[in-house]
Amino acid sequence: MTTKIIEKLTQLGFSRYESAAYISLLEIGPATAYEAAKNAGLPSSKIYEVLAKLTERGLVLEMHENSRKRYTALESDDFLSKYRRDLNHTMDSLACDLKNLKGKSNVSYIWNIDSWSDLLEIAKEAIKQCRKELLLSLWPREAQSLGKELAKAHKNNIAMASVYFGKDDFSLGQVYPHPIEDTLYQEKSGRGFTLVADSKLAIMATVQEKDSCQGAWSRSGGFITLAEDYIKHDIYIMKIVSRFDAQLIKTFGPKYKHLRNIFSDQEV
Repeated sequence: MTTKIIEKLTQLGFSRYESAAYISLLEIGPATAYEAAKNAGLPSSKIYEVLAKLTERGLVLEMHENSRKRYTALESDDFLSKYRRDLNHTMDSLACDLKNLKGKSNVSYIWNIDSWSDLLEIAKEAIKQCRKELLLSLWPREAQSLGKELAKAHKNNIAMASVYFGKDDFSLGQVYPHPIEDTLYQEKSGRGFTLVADSKLAIMATVQEKDSCQGAWSRSGGFITLAEDYIKHDIYIMKIVSRFDAQLIKTFGPKYKHLRNIFSDQEV
């Protein structure tokens, strides 16, 4: 357990010695530097330097008892609250500083997405930052995983339009159910996901078996236009299908077989 805690504390920016010393003081309460080092298995030559750094960060309190220095650790709940406050303050300050930087922006870059979890995290953040319009093309699995963020966006009166590849109830914003999702899944060997937020950020990806994922996201104008046109043209088709389904089937066959054959202009 201690090893796992140390690993997590190092991910927050603490050294291994600092992490071990803090845990040691939590375990044994007020202690001398020697006692803290012995309990943590740290070299005594390093303990004073480590405790000084923890004291400077406000995680350890130095006390004097009978001419002896003793140290006590900030309680874990207080430590976590302090860390969150400090981190939020730093992030807010950094965001302000970065906005004030001058120079050429890298908005034309396209960033790869190679895992389903990354796809969801990027999509969630894009939805949270959206202020006006949200365009989507998605399947039930992704719709459910993004349900909380989509519901909040809808509640905040974000204009939403979605092409939905599922038979279950999905009713956030204007939804256009796709009638041949099974055929498309077989053709693409996966389920597609496209998102455009405020015409400022776009995500396009294909999720395959076992949630392997290949995709990209960008703030590039060309990439965004491509994603927007893809969703909008699908919506145009869905509007036509909902009104002229019988005629389309009569003309092009079941599941619009001949319509989807782009190398031929054949009818039934």
